[in-house]
Amino acid sequence: MKSRWLQLRPRQQSLILAAVVVVLLLAAAQLSEAKLSRSYYASTCPNVEALVRGVVTQKLQETFNAAPGTLRLFFHDCFVRGCDASVLISGPGDEHSAGADTTLSPDALDLITRAKAAVEARCANTVSCADILAIATRDVVSQAGGPLYPVELGRLDGKVGTKAVVKHSLPGPGNNLDQLNKLFATNGLTQTDMIALSGGHTIGVTHCDKFVRRLYPFKGAKPQYSPPMNLAFLRQMRGTCPLNYSPTTVAMLDAATPLKFDNGYYQTLQQQKGLLSSDQVLFADRRSRSTVNYFAANQTAFFDAFVAAMAKLGRIGVKTGSDGEIRRVCTKVN
Repeated sequence: MKSRWLQLRPRQQSLILAAVVVVLLLAAAQLSEAKLSRSYYASTCPNVEALVRGVVTQKLQETFNAAPGTLRLFFHDCFVRGCDASVLISGPGDEHSAGADTTLSPDALDLITRAKAAVEARCANTVSCADILAIATRDVVSQAGGPLYPVELGRLDGKVGTKAVVKHSLPGPGNNLDQLNKLFATNGLTQTDMIALSGGHTIGVTHCDKFVRRLYPFKGAKPQYSPPMNLAFLRQMRGTCPLNYSPTTVAMLDAATPLKFDNGYYQTLQQQKGLLSSDQVLFADRRSRSTVNYFAANQTAFFDAFVAAMAKLGRIGVKTGSDGEIRRVCTKVN
Protein backbone atom coordinates (compact mmCIF):
# COMPACT_ATOMS: atom_id res chain seq x y z
CA MET A 1 0.00 0.00 0.00
CA LYS A 2 2.88 2.31 0.88
CA SER A 3 4.66 1.59 -2.42
CA ARG A 4 1.53 2.40 -4.39
CA TRP A 5 1.28 5.76 -2.60
CA LEU A 6 4.90 6.56 -3.43
CA GLN A 7 4.29 5.71 -7.08
CA LEU A 8 1.62 8.43 -7.34
CA ARG A 9 2.51 11.83 -8.68
CA PRO A 10 2.52 14.76 -6.22
CA ARG A 11 -0.62 16.21 -7.82
CA GLN A 12 -2.43 12.88 -7.46
CA GLN A 13 -1.37 12.67 -3.81
CA SER A 14 -2.63 16.21 -3.20
CA LEU A 15 -6.02 15.42 -4.75
CA ILE A 16 -6.38 12.28 -2.63
CA LEU A 17 -5.42 14.15 0.53
CA ALA A 18 -7.92 16.90 -0.29
CA ALA A 19 -10.65 14.30 -0.76
CA VAL A 20 -9.77 12.70 2.58
CA VAL A 21 -9.98 16.09 4.31
CA VAL A 22 -13.44 16.70 2.82
CA VAL A 23 -14.64 13.28 4.00
CA LEU A 24 -13.29 13.93 7.51
CA LEU A 25 -14.98 17.33 7.65
CA LEU A 26 -18.29 15.85 6.55
CA ALA A 27 -17.92 13.11 9.13
CA ALA A 28 -17.21 15.71 11.82
CA ALA A 29 -20.29 17.68 10.81
CA GLN A 30 -22.43 14.54 10.93
CA LEU A 31 -20.96 13.64 14.32
CA SER A 32 -21.75 17.13 15.62
CA GLU A 33 -25.36 16.82 14.48
CA ALA A 34 -25.54 13.28 15.86
CA LYS A 35 -24.83 14.67 19.33
CA LEU A 36 -28.47 15.79 19.38
CA SER A 37 -30.59 12.95 20.70
CA ARG A 38 -34.06 12.53 22.16
CA SER A 39 -32.53 10.51 25.00
CA TYR A 40 -29.48 12.71 25.59
CA TYR A 41 -30.20 13.14 29.33
CA ALA A 42 -31.62 9.64 29.90
CA SER A 43 -28.89 8.75 32.41
CA THR A 44 -27.74 12.18 33.63
CA CYS A 45 -31.09 13.95 34.16
CA PRO A 46 -33.97 11.62 33.26
CA ASN A 47 -36.66 13.90 34.68
CA VAL A 48 -35.60 17.05 32.81
CA GLU A 49 -38.64 17.18 30.53
CA ALA A 50 -41.07 16.63 33.40
CA LEU A 51 -39.35 19.36 35.43
CA VAL A 52 -39.61 21.88 32.58
CA ARG A 53 -43.19 20.89 31.81
CA GLY A 54 -44.19 21.54 35.41
CA VAL A 55 -42.77 25.05 35.29
CA VAL A 56 -44.47 25.73 31.94
CA THR A 57 -47.84 24.58 33.30
CA GLN A 58 -47.52 26.84 36.34
CA LYS A 59 -46.39 29.85 34.32
CA LEU A 60 -49.19 29.54 31.75
CA GLN A 61 -51.70 29.43 34.61
CA GLU A 62 -50.34 32.83 35.63
CA THR A 63 -50.22 34.37 32.15
CA PHE A 64 -50.75 33.09 28.62
CA ASN A 65 -48.25 35.68 27.38
CA ALA A 66 -45.46 33.26 28.20
CA ALA A 67 -46.58 30.91 25.40
CA PRO A 68 -46.05 33.11 22.35
CA GLY A 69 -43.14 34.78 24.12
CA THR A 70 -41.27 31.51 24.58
CA LEU A 71 -41.89 30.44 20.99
CA ARG A 72 -40.56 33.79 19.84
CA LEU A 73 -37.48 33.43 22.06
CA PHE A 74 -36.64 30.06 20.53
CA PHE A 75 -37.09 31.30 16.96
CA HIS A 76 -34.97 34.40 17.58
CA ASP A 77 -32.30 32.38 19.35
CA CYS A 78 -31.88 29.84 16.55
CA PHE A 79 -31.92 32.43 13.77
CA VAL A 80 -29.43 34.86 15.29
CA ARG A 81 -26.47 32.79 16.51
CA GLY A 82 -27.83 29.30 16.34
CA CYS A 83 -29.77 27.45 19.03
CA ASP A 84 -27.39 28.25 21.88
CA ALA A 85 -29.49 30.40 24.26
CA SER A 86 -27.41 33.47 23.37
CA VAL A 87 -30.67 35.41 23.13
CA LEU A 88 -31.04 35.00 26.90
CA ILE A 89 -27.78 36.73 27.79
CA SER A 90 -28.51 40.04 29.50
CA GLY A 91 -26.41 43.10 30.10
CA PRO A 92 -25.22 46.09 28.04
CA GLY A 93 -25.43 45.43 24.33
CA ASP A 94 -27.70 42.40 24.34
CA GLU A 95 -31.00 41.95 22.58
CA HIS A 96 -33.61 42.01 25.32
CA SER A 97 -31.88 44.64 27.44
CA ALA A 98 -30.58 47.21 24.96
CA GLY A 99 -33.36 47.83 22.48
CA ALA A 100 -32.32 45.75 19.49
CA ASP A 101 -35.70 44.06 19.84
CA THR A 102 -37.76 45.28 22.77
CA THR A 103 -40.61 42.86 22.08
CA LEU A 104 -38.98 39.84 23.70
CA SER A 105 -41.30 38.76 26.48
CA PRO A 106 -40.34 39.25 30.16
CA ASP A 107 -42.78 36.43 30.96
CA ALA A 108 -40.91 34.07 28.63
CA LEU A 109 -37.57 35.06 30.15
CA ASP A 110 -39.02 34.42 33.61
CA LEU A 111 -40.30 31.01 32.50
CA ILE A 112 -36.85 29.93 31.32
CA THR A 113 -35.22 31.31 34.48
CA ARG A 114 -37.62 29.30 36.64
CA ALA A 115 -37.19 26.16 34.55
CA LYS A 116 -33.41 26.41 34.78
CA ALA A 117 -33.63 26.76 38.56
CA ALA A 118 -35.89 23.70 38.82
CA VAL A 119 -33.54 21.62 36.69
CA GLU A 120 -30.41 22.82 38.50
CA ALA A 121 -31.94 21.81 41.82
CA ARG A 122 -32.12 18.20 40.59
CA CYS A 123 -29.34 17.99 37.99
CA ALA A 124 -26.72 20.63 38.69
CA ASN A 125 -24.54 21.79 35.80
CA THR A 126 -25.97 19.14 33.48
CA VAL A 127 -28.67 20.61 31.22
CA SER A 128 -27.98 23.60 28.99
CA CYS A 129 -30.22 26.65 28.83
CA ALA A 130 -30.49 26.03 25.07
CA ASP A 131 -32.05 22.62 25.69
CA ILE A 132 -34.34 23.98 28.40
CA LEU A 133 -35.56 26.62 25.93
CA ALA A 134 -36.18 23.94 23.29
CA ILE A 135 -38.18 21.79 25.71
CA ALA A 136 -40.15 24.74 27.06
CA THR A 137 -41.02 25.86 23.54
CA ARG A 138 -42.46 22.44 22.72
CA ASP A 139 -44.46 22.50 25.94
CA VAL A 140 -45.97 25.97 25.49
CA VAL A 141 -47.01 25.03 21.95
CA SER A 142 -48.58 21.80 23.17
CA GLN A 143 -50.34 23.37 26.15
CA ALA A 144 -51.73 26.10 23.90
CA GLY A 145 -53.43 23.45 21.77
CA GLY A 146 -50.67 22.68 19.31
CA PRO A 147 -48.83 19.43 18.57
CA LEU A 148 -46.83 17.51 21.18
CA TYR A 149 -43.59 16.51 19.49
CA PRO A 150 -40.27 14.93 20.52
CA VAL A 151 -37.35 17.31 21.12
CA GLU A 152 -33.75 16.56 20.21
CA LEU A 153 -31.33 17.49 23.00
CA GLY A 154 -27.62 17.90 23.52
CA ARG A 155 -26.97 21.58 22.69
CA LEU A 156 -24.42 23.66 24.55
CA ASP A 157 -24.89 27.32 25.48
CA GLY A 158 -23.14 30.05 23.54
CA LYS A 159 -20.77 32.57 25.08
CA VAL A 160 -21.67 35.67 23.04
CA GLY A 161 -24.75 37.93 23.14
CA THR A 162 -26.91 38.74 20.14
CA LYS A 163 -27.05 42.53 19.81
CA ALA A 164 -24.37 42.86 17.12
CA VAL A 165 -26.10 40.59 14.60
CA VAL A 166 -29.79 40.45 15.51
CA LYS A 167 -31.02 43.15 13.13
CA HIS A 168 -29.47 41.41 10.13
CA SER A 169 -30.60 37.90 11.04
CA LEU A 170 -34.35 38.10 11.58
CA PRO A 171 -37.23 38.53 9.12
CA GLY A 172 -38.82 41.98 9.14
CA PRO A 173 -42.53 42.86 9.17
CA GLY A 174 -42.24 44.39 5.70
CA ASN A 175 -40.41 41.53 3.99
CA ASN A 176 -41.75 40.19 0.70
CA LEU A 177 -41.74 36.52 -0.25
CA ASP A 178 -38.34 36.62 -1.97
CA GLN A 179 -36.74 38.25 1.07
CA LEU A 180 -38.33 35.73 3.43
CA ASN A 181 -37.28 32.77 1.31
CA LYS A 182 -33.72 34.02 1.03
CA LEU A 183 -33.37 34.55 4.78
CA PHE A 184 -34.85 31.17 5.67
CA ALA A 185 -32.79 29.42 2.98
CA THR A 186 -29.59 30.67 4.62
CA ASN A 187 -30.64 28.59 7.61
CA GLY A 188 -31.44 25.50 5.55
CA LEU A 189 -35.19 26.04 5.63
CA THR A 190 -37.55 25.77 2.65
CA GLN A 191 -40.50 27.95 1.69
CA THR A 192 -42.85 25.36 3.20
CA ASP A 193 -40.83 25.45 6.43
CA MET A 194 -41.06 29.24 6.44
CA ILE A 195 -44.84 29.23 5.95
CA ALA A 196 -45.27 26.58 8.66
CA LEU A 197 -43.10 28.49 11.16
CA SER A 198 -44.99 31.69 10.34
CA GLY A 199 -48.01 29.82 11.64
CA GLY A 200 -46.59 30.39 15.12
CA HIS A 201 -48.28 33.77 14.77
CA THR A 202 -51.52 31.98 15.53
CA ILE A 203 -50.76 33.05 19.13
CA GLY A 204 -49.28 36.29 20.36
CA VAL A 205 -49.35 39.99 19.62
CA THR A 206 -47.43 42.63 17.70
CA HIS A 207 -46.88 46.32 18.37
CA CYS A 208 -48.47 49.08 16.30
CA ASP A 209 -45.16 50.24 14.87
CA LYS A 210 -44.77 46.90 13.07
CA PHE A 211 -47.84 47.43 10.88
CA VAL A 212 -48.90 51.09 11.15
CA ARG A 213 -47.68 51.80 7.60
CA ARG A 214 -50.37 49.45 6.39
CA LEU A 215 -53.04 51.58 8.06
CA TYR A 216 -52.12 55.12 7.00
CA PRO A 217 -50.52 56.70 3.91
CA PHE A 218 -47.48 58.50 5.26
CA LYS A 219 -46.68 61.65 3.29
CA GLY A 220 -43.10 61.91 2.17
CA ALA A 221 -42.34 58.34 3.15
CA LYS A 222 -40.78 55.98 0.67
CA PRO A 223 -43.57 53.88 -0.88
CA GLN A 224 -43.60 50.28 0.28
CA TYR A 225 -45.54 47.37 -1.13
CA SER A 226 -48.34 46.37 1.22
CA PRO A 227 -50.65 43.43 0.50
CA PRO A 228 -54.40 44.18 0.46
CA MET A 229 -56.19 44.45 3.81
CA ASN A 230 -59.86 43.78 4.52
CA LEU A 231 -61.53 47.21 4.77
CA ALA A 232 -63.56 46.45 7.88
CA PHE A 233 -60.43 45.07 9.52
CA LEU A 234 -58.50 48.15 8.43
CA ARG A 235 -60.99 50.43 10.19
CA GLN A 236 -60.86 48.23 13.30
CA MET A 237 -57.07 48.37 13.42
CA ARG A 238 -57.10 52.15 12.98
CA GLY A 239 -59.17 52.24 16.14
CA THR A 240 -56.60 50.09 17.92
CA CYS A 241 -53.62 52.01 16.53
CA PRO A 242 -54.50 55.67 15.85
CA LEU A 243 -51.86 58.00 14.43
CA ASN A 244 -50.88 59.00 17.96
CA TYR A 245 -50.68 55.39 19.16
CA SER A 246 -48.82 54.46 22.31
CA PRO A 247 -45.57 52.53 21.81
CA THR A 248 -46.92 49.89 24.19
CA THR A 249 -50.17 49.27 22.29
CA VAL A 250 -50.47 45.81 20.78
CA ALA A 251 -52.86 43.88 18.56
CA MET A 252 -53.49 40.14 18.22
CA LEU A 253 -51.70 38.52 15.30
CA ASP A 254 -54.61 36.09 14.96
CA ALA A 255 -57.76 37.94 15.91
CA ALA A 256 -59.95 34.84 15.48
CA THR A 257 -58.38 32.45 18.03
CA PRO A 258 -55.50 34.37 19.67
CA LEU A 259 -55.25 32.05 22.69
CA LYS A 260 -55.20 28.77 20.78
CA PHE A 261 -52.45 27.25 18.69
CA ASP A 262 -54.38 26.20 15.60
CA ASN A 263 -54.59 26.89 11.86
CA GLY A 264 -56.72 30.02 12.36
CA TYR A 265 -53.74 32.18 11.34
CA TYR A 266 -53.95 30.92 7.77
CA GLN A 267 -57.69 31.49 7.69
CA THR A 268 -57.18 35.12 8.69
CA LEU A 269 -54.75 35.48 5.77
CA GLN A 270 -57.42 34.16 3.42
CA GLN A 271 -59.72 36.89 4.74
CA GLN A 272 -56.98 39.52 4.21
CA LYS A 273 -56.76 40.12 7.95
CA GLY A 274 -53.05 39.54 8.38
CA LEU A 275 -51.53 42.37 10.42
CA LEU A 276 -47.95 42.15 9.23
CA SER A 277 -47.15 42.63 5.58
CA SER A 278 -44.77 39.68 5.85
CA ASP A 279 -47.70 37.51 6.97
CA GLN A 280 -50.28 38.67 4.45
CA VAL A 281 -47.82 38.37 1.57
CA LEU A 282 -47.90 34.60 2.03
CA PHE A 283 -51.47 34.64 0.71
CA ALA A 284 -51.07 37.58 -1.65
CA ASP A 285 -48.17 35.97 -3.54
CA ARG A 286 -49.38 33.18 -5.84
CA ARG A 287 -46.20 31.19 -5.25
CA SER A 288 -47.10 30.60 -1.58
CA ARG A 289 -50.90 30.91 -1.64
CA SER A 290 -51.57 27.22 -2.26
CA THR A 291 -49.65 26.26 0.89
CA VAL A 292 -51.59 28.82 2.94
CA ASN A 293 -54.85 27.42 1.57
CA TYR A 294 -53.72 23.87 2.34
CA PHE A 295 -52.84 24.66 5.95
CA ALA A 296 -56.03 26.71 6.37
CA ALA A 297 -58.11 23.71 5.33
CA ASN A 298 -56.07 20.99 7.05
CA GLN A 299 -54.84 21.61 10.58
CA THR A 300 -53.14 18.21 10.74
CA ALA A 301 -51.07 19.08 7.69
CA PHE A 302 -50.06 22.36 9.34
CA PHE A 303 -49.10 20.63 12.58
CA ASP A 304 -47.03 18.02 10.71
CA ALA A 305 -45.22 20.71 8.71
CA PHE A 306 -44.67 22.80 11.83
CA VAL A 307 -43.12 19.89 13.74
CA ALA A 308 -40.82 19.07 10.82
CA ALA A 309 -39.75 22.71 10.50
CA MET A 310 -39.16 23.03 14.25
CA ALA A 311 -36.86 20.02 14.17
CA LYS A 312 -34.79 21.63 11.41
CA LEU A 313 -34.86 24.98 13.21
CA GLY A 314 -33.59 23.36 16.40
CA ARG A 315 -30.46 22.05 14.65
CA ILE A 316 -29.22 25.44 13.44
CA GLY A 317 -25.79 26.44 14.74
CA VAL A 318 -25.66 23.90 17.56
CA LYS A 319 -22.59 24.49 19.76
CA THR A 320 -20.37 21.59 20.76
CA GLY A 321 -17.02 21.16 22.48
CA SER A 322 -15.12 24.31 23.40
CA ASP A 323 -17.53 26.46 21.39
CA GLY A 324 -20.09 26.26 24.17
CA GLU A 325 -20.73 25.64 27.84
CA ILE A 326 -23.51 24.75 30.26
CA ARG A 327 -24.42 28.06 31.87
CA ARG A 328 -25.13 28.02 35.56
CA VAL A 329 -27.45 31.00 35.07
CA CYS A 330 -29.13 31.47 31.71
CA THR A 331 -28.80 35.27 31.60
CA LYS A 332 -25.00 35.35 31.79
CA VAL A 333 -21.99 33.34 30.71
CA ASN A 334 -20.06 31.40 33.33
